[in-house]
Amino acid sequence: MSEKDDEGNICAVSALSRGNTAGSEKLKSFTHYINTAAQWTHEFTVLTECHFSLVLISLLSCTTNQARLTVSPSSSQFFKGDFVSLSCEEDDSSAGWTLRRNTSKQQRTQCGSTWGKPADSSCNIGMMMHHDSGVYWCESREGPISNMVNLTVTGGSVILQSPVLPVMEGDDVTLLCKTKTTPSNLPAAFYKDGSLIRKQPTGHMTIQHVSRSDEGLYKCDISGHGESPSSWITVTGDTLTCLCFCSFQHSQCDDNLMTVFALF
Repeated sequence: MSEKDDEGNICAVSALSRGNTAGSEKLKSFTHYINTAAQWTHEFTVLTECHFSLVLISLLSCTTNQARLTVSPSSSQFFKGDFVSLSCEEDDSSAGWTLRRNTSKQQRTQCGSTWGKPADSSCNIGMMMHHDSGVYWCESREGPISNMVNLTVTGGSVILQSPVLPVMEGDDVTLLCKTKTTPSNLPAAFYKDGSLIRKQPTGHMTIQHVSRSDEGLYKCDISGHGESPSSWITVTGDTLTCLCFCSFQHSQCDDNLMTVFALF
């Protein structure tokens, strides 16, 4: 992978990672922007190397010093009128983080401006409305941001309660198909990427030992009540430390861009 800097020089980016002892490994490449929307909690040991003189320039440790955005109750879908509390958490502290959101009508507005009520380390939305649907995140004054959470508010009668945050590979995941006015133990059908995967007599479905193949867009349906909106479930793997080498011609590479290989 390569990119030209402002002077037209080519910046080539490469990476190296070690495999596990069993020898079974899978490498996945993703582009990481350090100074923009960093959504990963991996630690990186970055090694920069000059293309011509092969002189070691610097060895530094890059961390994403992220906050975690938590949602209570833990769901990505809500009925109109529901109460929701969102919190920015980092090492048991919320100092220096601001909760923001993007909706169809507003961009990067913060809690307490035109929506939400700040309360200690949280932001409370007393009655969720359709215009509260959008992407929420925590942002610091220095620039880093937390994980992003997509919340959907529906005026319908069925929602799918699913994990808000990414799920670790190997964990169990329970989905709940819930109605607004009746008990949440009605028979329900569950769909992934538009295809029926299971019918459950009590409205609950558990996916045991989730893998990458379970990642996708889920929804549910309760006969006589309707269908829920769709929510994306993300499955993540283990993190690791890796060595990244950046080589350049005469001038520095773009410090904002690197390609990192993670072991899953």
